[in-house]
Amino acid sequence: MTNMVVNGIVGLRSGIASQHFPWIIVLAIPLSVAAFDPANLVTIVEIATGAFVGTTPFIAAAVLLIAGLKATGSVTLAARAFEGREIRMIVLAAFLGGLAPFCSCEVIPFIAALLAAGVPLSAVMAFWLSSPLIDPPTVLITAAALGWEFAAGKAIAAVALGLFGGFGVRLLVQHRAFDASARNGVASACCGGNDELTSVELCWKFWREAPRVALFRAEALANALFLVKWLALAYSIEALLITYVPAELIAGVVGGDGFLPIVIGSLVGAPAYLNSYAAPALVAGLMEQGMSAGAGMAFMVAGAVSSIPAMVAVWSLVRKQVFAAYLGFGIVGSILIGAAFGGLVG
Repeated sequence: MTNMVVNGIVGLRSGIASQHFPWIIVLAIPLSVAAFDPANLVTIVEIATGAFVGTTPFIAAAVLLIAGLKATGSVTLAARAFEGREIRMIVLAAFLGGLAPFCSCEVIPFIAALLAAGVPLSAVMAFWLSSPLIDPPTVLITAAALGWEFAAGKAIAAVALGLFGGFGVRLLVQHRAFDASARNGVASACCGGNDELTSVELCWKFWREAPRVALFRAEALANALFLVKWLALAYSIEALLITYVPAELIAGVVGGDGFLPIVIGSLVGAPAYLNSYAAPALVAGLMEQGMSAGAGMAFMVAGAVSSIPAMVAVWSLVRKQVFAAYLGFGIVGSILIGAAFGGLVG
């Protein structure tokens, strides 16, 4: 009996700690900056809040989408729409991710909606990997800083990386490398705990039925809290990196020709925060100092895929095996893309 009570208390504390951990960090970051470096407090807050405010329309759209899927009973219908067409979905997801005007964090709410709808993990991964790399404004900025050859190469790289990760995950799933895609906590946050209405007939005018309205409200609230919590954490950490860890300092160790600089560029770019609009100018300066085109491409690709906001979001939504696959495909893919681009340009 005593052991049961102790286990229950430990479990309760663990759940509370896990639930509130992101908020604790979000509050601790500005308080720590105010205590040790008050001059940068306003900068940290402005960067984090500005990025978060820019994402709110995407959060709202995703919250309404997920809640509507559940309330109308269309979750299972959406999942069935992708059955038997996984290869086609991977290809489409890779191309759409490369063309969509979303950064790594803005796409997270839509990834949550796709997971909630039961879209195959391979297609989700293809979209997830390709979307942070390029968008229409980034194409123009990259072309201005590095030329159209580099801009076109990065656009192709986005699609190629999506296909690489999508078909790679499909192969892993076929060999049962993943028992489930989403975390347990995320499944309840994104899909809700009630499954009474997921298998009933469609009802698009769900507001006419009280149980469906109640489910819509519960799902909207749960998803809003979940997404706000994790995105607030992501942008707070991102603000710290932008302020205290200049990308120029991290990228300064990359230089020279050959395959090794490409590997180093990918490994250095992975932990670095690379804003899609600032990165081209940075890489242009490094290339003037001796960085090869292949290393520059690997640096940009790895930095976009594995930036802190992207990794925090992936970690919060999926299981550890899927997170490891995302990171692995991103880094390995960036090396291969850098080598291919360097060979073609060279």
